[in-house]
Amino acid sequence: MLFKCLAAAIFLFAPLWPMDVDPFPGEPFIIVNKSTNELGWIEDGELDHVYDVATGKDADDTPEGIFTVIVKAEQPYYRAQDIDGGDPDNPLGSRWIGFDAGDTDGRTYGVHGTNDSSTIGENVSLGCIRMHNEEVNGLYDQVPIGTKIWIGTEPEQEIEDIARENGVLKNEKGIPFSF
Repeated sequence: MLFKCLAAAIFLFAPLWPMDVDPFPGEPFIIVNKSTNELGWIEDGELDHVYDVATGKDADDTPEGIFTVIVKAEQPYYRAQDIDGGDPDNPLGSRWIGFDAGDTDGRTYGVHGTNDSSTIGENVSLGCIRMHNEEVNGLYDQVPIGTKIWIGTEPEQEIEDIARENGVLKNEKGIPFSF
């Protein structure tokens, strides 16, 4: 009888529970705000660092949504122009953190370094997120495969506010803000 009651309760209340809650506070998370060209790194439920980045030339170049990091590479090869990793002409810089936007394999869109630091803070890329090499090297070491990345355009919002709205920050009591 107890089993039937539990099964009925689960069936009745299951639609009220979130079916696809992505991140929970404490899990690593990346936020990119295209309107401010900033990337936030959230670790252990706290905003660890905000970096200046470059994003797509046109509004649609850098995809928006929540994606998953599925590929990482040191000294990435730039296949579009057949440039070896580590070559000073390689626009991908020293690290590649690829994510699955548009159902891609993590080799089309990514957070990566650059061979031209003067582009950071601008809308200049073909869709990727560019960082200074020194900064992407440090981020690369912290980001595990499976990390969620939120990309959007929020002109009036700080990275911390976006993180709070996505439920990836803890408050002073260790409780998620959005729950």
